[in-house]
Amino acid sequence: MYKFFINDKFEFELQADALEQDIVEYEKGRFHIMLNQRSHHAELIDHDIATKTLSIKVNNNLYTVKTEDRFDRLLKQLGFSNANAQKAAQIKAPMPGLVLKISVEVGQEVSKGDTLLILEAMKMENVVKAPNDGKIKHIKVKAGDALNKGQVMVEFE
Repeated sequence: MYKFFINDKFEFELQADALEQDIVEYEKGRFHIMLNQRSHHAELIDHDIATKTLSIKVNNNLYTVKTEDRFDRLLKQLGFSNANAQKAAQIKAPMPGLVLKISVEVGQEVSKGDTLLILEAMKMENVVKAPNDGKIKHIKVKAGDALNKGQVMVEFE
């Protein structure tokens, strides 16, 4: 069972097999849909896998659709939020190694995927990237430092 939220106003649930309609992708991201003997044209504008959110245009009307499955509902019941799980306050060394280069400064705004530093481990350079958007609060290491696994390298505000 999937729950859908459209434009934060309309909510409905569907069984997985109910999603099997006559849907044909005729171009990348563009679809022709036959539903209840009516023809619809849909285009995928944007999607975010982490938040399970889609922006779609159906018959030239733009909709934001958020999906939720039974696991998302279970996390909510247990008091956990998938969005909160995505935010990291600290970046720890994933393995022992040597800091080769630091690419950020204290106070710098970073986006998810930005390079924070380069860590050498077993003669390989490993790029450590920001797991989420944020602002650098502290840099706990400097180039040339030898690190232990789990040692805090960077803190976010």
